[in-house]
Amino acid sequence: MKLLIKNIKQLVQVEDEPRKWVAGADMAKLNCINDAFLLIDEGKIEDFGAMSALPNFDEVEGTDMMQEIDATGRMVFPSFCDSHTHLVYAGSREIEYTDKIKGLSYEEIAKRGGGILNSAQRMHEATEDELYESAMERLHEIIGMGTGAVEIKSGYGLTLEDELKMLRVIKRLKETTPLIIKSSFLGAHAVPADYKGRQAEYVDMVISEMIPMVAAEDLADYIDVFCDKGFFTVEETDRILNAGMKHGMRPKIHANELDYSGGIQVGVKYNALSVDHLEFVGDAEIEALKGSETMPTVLPGAAFFLNMVCSPVRKMMDAGLPVALASDFNPGSSPSGNMKFILSLACINYKMLPQEAINATTINSAYAMGVQDEVGSIARGKIANVFITKEIPSIEFMPYAYGSNLVDTVILNGQIL
Repeated sequence: MKLLIKNIKQLVQVEDEPRKWVAGADMAKLNCINDAFLLIDEGKIEDFGAMSALPNFDEVEGTDMMQEIDATGRMVFPSFCDSHTHLVYAGSREIEYTDKIKGLSYEEIAKRGGGILNSAQRMHEATEDELYESAMERLHEIIGMGTGAVEIKSGYGLTLEDELKMLRVIKRLKETTPLIIKSSFLGAHAVPADYKGRQAEYVDMVISEMIPMVAAEDLADYIDVFCDKGFFTVEETDRILNAGMKHGMRPKIHANELDYSGGIQVGVKYNALSVDHLEFVGDAEIEALKGSETMPTVLPGAAFFLNMVCSPVRKMMDAGLPVALASDFNPGSSPSGNMKFILSLACINYKMLPQEAINATTINSAYAMGVQDEVGSIARGKIANVFITKEIPSIEFMPYAYGSNLVDTVILNGQIL
C-alpha cells in the first residue's frame, strides 16, 4: 500500500540528485519545498513535490487503497542518522557523574578503575539477553525522538569473549528492529586492568585473536580505535587499523578528544570513514582532512556533559570541509541519544546555523556511517525513514525549543510506527 503525506508545511532536505555529503559554505544551504507532498511505496520514497504538482491519484490504477496523512501545519524531515554511539552497555555510571561535579577529570576517573573499565566489568557480568533488552529500550527511545539509523560500537568487553558478546547483541538488534544499524569493533577502547603495564601485549591480542574472530563471525562493519592521550598511540592505532582492513573492516577513529593525538592523520592515512570527537583540531589536522574521503564528526553531547572545549567546527567549515554530528550515546560521557538536543547544542555551543546542524545530523552523518545512498535526505529511491513534526513555525524552531520533543509521527521503512 502506498502512503501519501500531503499538505506538508515544509518538506526538508530534498534532493533531486543525491549527494554524498554537504561541505563548507554549502552546509548553510538546506533545500526545502513549501506546501508539499511525499509519496512512499514499498518502503521507499517514490515521489515528492509541491502540492500544486500532486498527481490526480483517482486516475491512477492501483491507488484506491492508498493511505493518506494530512500534515497541515507540520514539517517532514529525513530521520536523523546517529553515526557514533555505544548504546549497548550494562548499567549506568551516575556515581562518576558526581565525581565529575567534584572536579575529577575523565583521565583521573579512568585511572581509578572508572570510566570504560567500570563498564567493562559490568559487561562481563551481564548476559546477552540482558544487554539486548536494555539496548532495545534505548533504541525505542531514540526512534521516538527521530533517529532512523544508528552506528553501535563494541568496546566495553575488552576480552575476546565479551567483545564477541557485545557484537552478537548488536547483530541481534540489527535483525529485530526497523532501524538501520551499523556495527563497529572497538576492542582498542581502553587497556583492561589485567593488562596494566602490558599495553603492547593487549594490542597484539586485539590483532591476533580478536580481529580474526570478529571477521570470522561477520560481526562488524567497521573497526575503531581510541587514539588519544592516555589510550592508544598512533603506532598502535596504525597496526590495529591495518589488521582490521585486511579482514574487510573500514576504519572509524576516536581522535583528538583529549589532546592533539595524531589520530586524525592516521585515520586519513587509512581512509577512515570518519574521525570522531575532534575537540583538538588545528591547521595540520584540517590540511590532512582536505581532499580526503574521511568525515570529521563532532560529538556535542560528550563535550557538553564533560564540560570540555568545543571542536572548532566553524574553522573546519570555513576551510571547505564537511562536518557531521552524532550523539556518542554511552553511560559515562554522553548518556543521551537525543539527536534533536544535539541540534540545539550545535547551534548554542558551536554557533552553527540551524541549516548547518540539520545537514550535519542527516546527510553528513549518513555518510559517516556509510548509509548515504540509503537515507539522510528526501530523495527518490531512498528508504522512507522520515518523521513528521508537531505544528511548528519554522525550521529554526527545532533547535530553539531544545527541551521539547517535536516529533509527532515516525515512519521507518515506509511503515508508520
